[in-house]
Amino acid sequence: MKEEQEEDFAQMFEETYQAQAKLEPGQSVEAFVVKISAEWIFLDVGKKSEGYLARAEMLDPAGNLTVKEGDKVRAYFLPQKGHDMHFTTRIGAGAAGAAALRDAHKNGIPVQGTVLKEVKGGFEVRIGDGVRAFCPFSQMGLRREENQAAQIGKSFTFKITECGDRNVVVSRKVILEAERQEKAQSLRASLEVGMRVKGTVTSIQKFGAFVDLGGLEALLPVSEISHSRTENVGDKLSVGQAVDAVIKKLDRENGKVSLSLKEALPDPWERAAQTWPVGSYHNGTVTRLAPFGAFVSLGEGVEGLLHISKLGAGKRISHPKEVIKEGQGVEVRIEAVDRASRKISLTLAAVSREEEEIESALKEYREKAASASEGIGTLGELLKGSLDETDEER
Repeated sequence: MKEEQEEDFAQMFEETYQAQAKLEPGQSVEAFVVKISAEWIFLDVGKKSEGYLARAEMLDPAGNLTVKEGDKVRAYFLPQKGHDMHFTTRIGAGAAGAAALRDAHKNGIPVQGTVLKEVKGGFEVRIGDGVRAFCPFSQMGLRREENQAAQIGKSFTFKITECGDRNVVVSRKVILEAERQEKAQSLRASLEVGMRVKGTVTSIQKFGAFVDLGGLEALLPVSEISHSRTENVGDKLSVGQAVDAVIKKLDRENGKVSLSLKEALPDPWERAAQTWPVGSYHNGTVTRLAPFGAFVSLGEGVEGLLHISKLGAGKRISHPKEVIKEGQGVEVRIEAVDRASRKISLTLAAVSREEEEIESALKEYREKAASASEGIGTLGELLKGSLDETDEER
């Protein structure tokens, strides 16, 4: 009974192993070079399996071998008769016939091609030793290049999207998107909220900007671009601009990443007391009105409050709009700075200067009055002095 159980287990293990070891035509693997012969490069593809690819595929233009034993290469499984595991790094690097191209198309195996010239609607591409293919402009990259002539003469990896007796259509965009998706998946797994990242602005929108993090596109909302209010995203950012940002939100389930640019910038409130010291005067702009006062932008994303009691010039008003309006430039005096609460109290410079002039005049008057009192003496002293003089005369 025990022997039968062991046999059943062995059979199940073998079946499971065979299922795992089976590769689909065109499936890519990362394999180690275990041996190099005059014609073949033998690969360890894991799962106790060994495959091979043509040595000629790994030669540079000068005929030098570009890999050695122990190196890792990416290869694609080619369907073959029997149990041989034949691989290729690309189709079209050598003498690739029509049959090989059909296999590449059927199994999704990339091909190597050289851009020959620009034709109507796209480019003519040479694959292998003479097969000519067509690549539409829209399929040449992730985004259409402005300088089309710069592509001519360059070699790229393509995927065959159509393969007829006379027409072969290829796409480089499919390859790039697959690579991008693979990078995005790996990058997404490594990201954490609060992490600082570098990226490139790819698109400007009213609600913010899209930033490429290196295969993964993230959203930079307009509210997270700057400490100051951003009315027009294009005034702050441009396509192609490199940015340093912080991961603000991370939705792994839906594959969404949200960034903050302002969190990567110095916080102006940390040095508010030095930038806007109490008693100093500054020019600002009224950004919004509220029943209790007017908010004034002092720059760097910092606003101060002009309380309604400071706006009436001694008169009682019911709303700030009676004396001030949004967008108006004003000169203000710093009354108080509360960094912990992120609050700055303001007063109008004109009112403050008037009060200072009045206070200065009163101070001067009091000083003069005090000086005069010291010189004249008190009324009692004056009377006593007068009486003394009278007695002496007698």
